[in-house]
Amino acid sequence: MQLGDAVRAVLDHYPKIFFACHTRHVRDERQGRSLSAHQASILDHLDEVEPTGLTDLARHMGVTPSTMSLAVDRLEEQGYMVRERDVGDGRRVNLRLTAAGGHIKEKDKVLDPDLLRGMLKRLPAGDLDRAIGGLELLARAAREAMHEKSARSARSER
Repeated sequence: MQLGDAVRAVLDHYPKIFFACHTRHVRDERQGRSLSAHQASILDHLDEVEPTGLTDLARHMGVTPSTMSLAVDRLEEQGYMVRERDVGDGRRVNLRLTAAGGHIKEKDKVLDPDLLRGMLKRLPAGDLDRAIGGLELLARAAREAMHEKSARSARSER
């Protein structure tokens, strides 16, 4: 398959999988509220131990730092994350999940597991193995591309 054909195939097939199985909102049963997919996505990018810079997260998610700051304000007010000044650079704002945010992150998945299970059950075992193997290869390429993009971005800021 030519690269152009592969690009067209992914652009055609991925949205079908996403729309068949994606979740629209994440329900926090403990606090009795729903989070939007965007809010849940922000939490997905954070960790309870390792801090993530607000500016880095904004850049990664394709929004301005001020837009990200507004979203972070609400998530912080709701107790899902904390904002802290970087010890080494007081200008830098770091973000970390709280235990409540970690619970949402653990519970939240972009794709609904039950819908995905129903979709995957339709595949014969050999097709299922090939499909998962292909996804693993695409995920590896995605990680490499994101790492390269981050490294390029860090170099350009110097």
